[in-house]
Amino acid sequence: MDERRVVKISKYLAKHLRHRPERIGITLDAHGWVEVETLLAAAAEHGFPISSAELERVVAVNDKQRYLVEDGRIRASQGHSVPVDLELPVLQPPQFLFHGTVARSLAAIRVEGLRPMTRNHVHLSPDRETATRVGARRGVPVVLAVDAGAMHRDGHAFHLSANGVWLAEQVPPAFIRFPG
Repeated sequence: MDERRVVKISKYLAKHLRHRPERIGITLDAHGWVEVETLLAAAAEHGFPISSAELERVVAVNDKQRYLVEDGRIRASQGHSVPVDLELPVLQPPQFLFHGTVARSLAAIRVEGLRPMTRNHVHLSPDRETATRVGARRGVPVVLAVDAGAMHRDGHAFHLSANGVWLAEQVPPAFIRFPG
């Protein structure tokens, strides 16, 4: 399978396992899971057939480890805009986490902090390099440092997804260190 097909399948999975399951007639359970066979049948029925081997490869080679497969079921690790409970425990985060964005978003972030927007959580990276890659998807990246330790001590909950992304409901501006 060539790289273009891998990317196309991964984007298809992201759309339907994180945002629009109803578009292909699948229903995620309360924790975001759907039977692999149900997903494959729905994809084929809606004109985008995916073989079991292709699905296994996409899950295995995805650089961000976006998907989990367990007991014949699949789900996205995080990034949902549909309501799901990923059953992630509250954990103590590292002292600092990072968020990649672009300069045009900074004015709003200074006032409102980091908000989940259309998703269920704000996504935070464990290191500057990852946050830089995330921010670069939308232009020239700007990396914000988040004082996650202080947030945690102040009662804010943090969760760690299966693929190493830290999740928070929001990040108030007082906990954000802006560059410059």
